[in-house]
Amino acid sequence: MHDTSREQRPPATTGEPRGCLFALSQPPLMIFLAVIGCLLLMAAVHDLFLL
Repeated sequence: MHDTSREQRPPATTGEPRGCLFALSQPPLMIFLAVIGCLLLMAAVHDLFLL
């Protein structure tokens, strides 16, 4: 039997892999997440202290 588990495969030629950290490094996404976070924080503070 021929053992194929040790064969070397060439690296992918798709370039640099881009994952979650690349997506979070984009300024428009971070601004959007900051606005949503501030809105949630203001709603939580309003519910806890003003109602």
